[in-house]
Amino acid sequence: MFKKLYLFYRDGFKNMTVGKTLWLIIIIKLFIMFAILKAFFFPNYLNTHFDSDESKADFVRQELINR
Repeated sequence: MFKKLYLFYRDGFKNMTVGKTLWLIIIIKLFIMFAILKAFFFPNYLNTHFDSDESKADFVRQELINR
């Protein structure tokens, strides 16, 4: 069963023409979303504002309770 499934997908990807380009676009977009945007727009707030794990945990706990 696994061999048939593997051969099905292998042959399908091998015979693609337009699909290869679409997969390349998808991979590039995912890289941009997760690598580049995360680095610039979502900084690590806890590591920059708190020194110890206990203070980080207290902050998160208070934020969860207050919301």
